[in-house]
Amino acid sequence: MNIGVLGGTFDPVHKGHIMVAEEARARLDLAEVLGVPAGQPPLKEDSPILAVEHRVQMVRLAIADYPYYKLSTIEIDRPGPSFTVDTIVELRDKLGDGDELFFIVGWDSLAQLPKWKEPSRLIKMCRLVAVPRPGYSLPGLNSLDAVIPGLSRRVILLDRPEIDINATEIRERVAQGLSIRHLVPEPVAEYIRQHKLYLT
Repeated sequence: MNIGVLGGTFDPVHKGHIMVAEEARARLDLAEVLGVPAGQPPLKEDSPILAVEHRVQMVRLAIADYPYYKLSTIEIDRPGPSFTVDTIVELRDKLGDGDELFFIVGWDSLAQLPKWKEPSRLIKMCRLVAVPRPGYSLPGLNSLDAVIPGLSRRVILLDRPEIDINATEIRERVAQGLSIRHLVPEPVAEYIRQHKLYLT
């Protein structure tokens, strides 16, 4: 069974996340996609992040109509920083021998892979699925291979979807009193409104 893993702060989850999960599922014949909200993202330690219970609930609401899309709280349940390699180890332990994990990242994150914890170990345990991010060019796989040998053989490059939605813009629009209904699923927009999130 092929299983996709889409991690992120999901602050908030938006339609782009859903479209990426759907595209990867369809293109790679994934049985399911796990949405994994980060507990403490190590590369965002200086950025304030919304309380985890809100981020989890928004993911739960966003994926309710997608039976193949599952919520995983694996990183939230584990204390300390949320390192991808630790998450993949934990997920692998729960899978069968024939199961394969496909970790979905943006082109921007792929370029940052040498800064991640144990990237060489990570690529041995899962395939990486790299999707476009507007404003970012495809990182050079040869230069990444020089730092992480064998990386290029473990990466699947997708040319779509190219989605120009980002969580920073959504938070700014909420703070300015502007509509976000075209950017996030309807239940997420309603949750943000009810709980008065991102107003300051």
